[in-house]
Amino acid sequence: MARILIIGGVNLCGVNDLWDALQREPDLRPHGIETCEGGVEALHRLQSRAIDVVVTDPATSLREDVALCALLPERRSGVKVIALAHVVAPDDVIAALRAHVFACFTAPLALREVVDMVRAALAAGDWHDGIEVVSGAPHWLTLRVACRLLTADRLVRFMAELQSNVVDDDRERNLLLTAFREMLLNAMEHGGGFDPDQVIEVTAAKTARAIVYHIRDPGSGFDRTALAHAAESSAPEAIVASAQRRAQAGLRPGGFGLLIAREVVDEIAHNERGNEVLLIKHLV
Repeated sequence: MARILIIGGVNLCGVNDLWDALQREPDLRPHGIETCEGGVEALHRLQSRAIDVVVTDPATSLREDVALCALLPERRSGVKVIALAHVVAPDDVIAALRAHVFACFTAPLALREVVDMVRAALAAGDWHDGIEVVSGAPHWLTLRVACRLLTADRLVRFMAELQSNVVDDDRERNLLLTAFREMLLNAMEHGGGFDPDQVIEVTAAKTARAIVYHIRDPGSGFDRTALAHAAESSAPEAIVASAQRRAQAGLRPGGFGLLIAREVVDEIAHNERGNEVLLIKHLV
């Protein structure tokens, strides 16, 4: 049985809300779900017994949560920390990535997403982070990312927080993140074969006029004239045909990466080999 520790004594979307939501999930109910008042008590709990997932108090800052990670006992290095905070700055998100925080969420907190991330953290089992910070400047973040679906979902969550102060419109931000996720999954699937020993290099850069994503995978590239498994348009018949071709080829549901990216970003470019892609979204 796994143990989940929720820090804080206020309503989340309060702690009581989160505790109740976790208890309502049939697959999470058998696990031990505990609460404590603050970081000091949490450290005492971690000293005395194994805890698999820690959810921090939304009343504390992400910087305080990162400091808590640094104090975790060495023998508890496998604990997954899900940080909740009211607001974050880009520097704080990068510090959280360096500290191997599992995921972070800021207000307004989506309770369903937090519960799903707790479930993912529990399922991670023998967990190793899979995200390495190569360059951690707020305007230029470069990461080495293991080819795992879980790692992709975690990275998209961090990118959502990074872009929260850059793209004001929620719909535009969600569309941009969807395009980024699809291209990241394409790189992991076709370039890395979803092999966790293979890594993708991801750069997120911000200029005065644009957001730029660069993704490079370790694969041999692709022939852009031979993409029979990809959806050619958003027409229903094209999507159905693409789904059938992908099922016959044994590929995951999808094939919309390029289509989504073309409709969302302002510029997209591949290198000659086809294992690098550049996504550019204009801000003005």
